[in-house]
Amino acid sequence: MFTIIKAIIWIAGAVVIGNFALNYFGYEVNKNYFSESKAKCLEELKSCQNKYIHEGTDNATCKFECIDPKFIIQKK
Repeated sequence: MFTIIKAIIWIAGAVVIGNFALNYFGYEVNKNYFSESKAKCLEELKSCQNKYIHEGTDNATCKFECIDPKFIIQKK
């Protein structure tokens, strides 16, 4: 139990230090990215669902990459 608490403290500390380091070098974490991209991702999922219904499982190809990592950390 003690090791789990210690690991959580280390992870939280690394996140805080990483955030300060990003700000120091002129970057920022886009905290609203996931809530903003949720609607787009759901729309892609619906179109993929429709494609699977109409084409079947053999011929349908869908893009499931809803998150683009280069937009999560941006230069200020």
